[in-house]
Amino acid sequence: MTGGAVAGGGAVAGGGAVADGGAVAVLPVREGVVPVGGDEAVAEAGGHAVVIGSGTDLAADALTTASDVVTVEAGPYAPAAWAAALAPLVVGAGVVIVPASADGRDLAPRVAYALGRPLLAGAISITPACVVLSRRGGLVAETHEVTAPFVATLEPGARGAVPFAGVHTRRSVTPELTLDAVDPAVLEVLPPDPATVDLAEAPRILAGGAGLGGPEAFGLLASVAAALGVSWGASRVAADMGWVPAERFIGTTGVAVQPELYIGLGISGAVQHVSGIGDPVHLVAVNTDGSAPLMAMADLAIVTDAVALLSELAARLGVAGDVVSALQVGSGG
Repeated sequence: MTGGAVAGGGAVAGGGAVADGGAVAVLPVREGVVPVGGDEAVAEAGGHAVVIGSGTDLAADALTTASDVVTVEAGPYAPAAWAAALAPLVVGAGVVIVPASADGRDLAPRVAYALGRPLLAGAISITPACVVLSRRGGLVAETHEVTAPFVATLEPGARGAVPFAGVHTRRSVTPELTLDAVDPAVLEVLPPDPATVDLAEAPRILAGGAGLGGPEAFGLLASVAAALGVSWGASRVAADMGWVPAERFIGTTGVAVQPELYIGLGISGAVQHVSGIGDPVHLVAVNTDGSAPLMAMADLAIVTDAVALLSELAARLGVAGDVVSALQVGSGG
């Protein structure tokens, strides 16, 4: 779904504060990496951005939709201290938009509290007067009229992002970090578990569609994904049939993803699903219908039965069990 961009206003003043009641996107970054949905949040804010964290200049260079950027080099992730430092910078903005990445979802409520504003979480469209929120795994859209300044998180993949054609301006601000801010101490950083990581941030995804034929095949799909060290997902049909949990549904009305590798088994490629997988670096599709939309998009299209291929892959990985013999070889459509 294409959100209504916040039009006009929101220019960042020379001191780094948003001064005219417009909109601004706040992007938390670590070591120069733009968060998932960062460019979309900036586009929804009319091109105005405040980038805070470590490696902010590198992150600002990577943004494609920004017309003006304020960089706030604030060191390692510290959401409480960052929120306190951000409040005087963005208090003049009527709308503060934060991407609904993991760090964004953590930072946004703190910024809202620091500003004394309501938080509208999980937005798919944001304007100064109206915000549309995604609920129940994307199955329900709630429309909220707003009459006062607010903070919102924007779901990655909700609106897309057209690169800004001009040359963006940039200025840096030295943050005033609150020494008494209560932030958690980092004891250890563990690599994400592919089985539980947010699909929106998963680098490699193995997904199944209607062509897998039933819940047994998706149980096997999850086992194969675990053996491969990748995340797993599904098309809307599989979620609607009750074969997979709603949080595994990939699409514009489900979870929007942007993986390095996407493997689709038995997925024909409906528009809402294709729009929700972003632009993977590598796309592999398996289907008996060689003319299916996802097959036409794929870097590697394999015309074969998806269930049979999944069963053989499971056997080779050593995760095959009784479920393999129970699977019915379907059409792969």
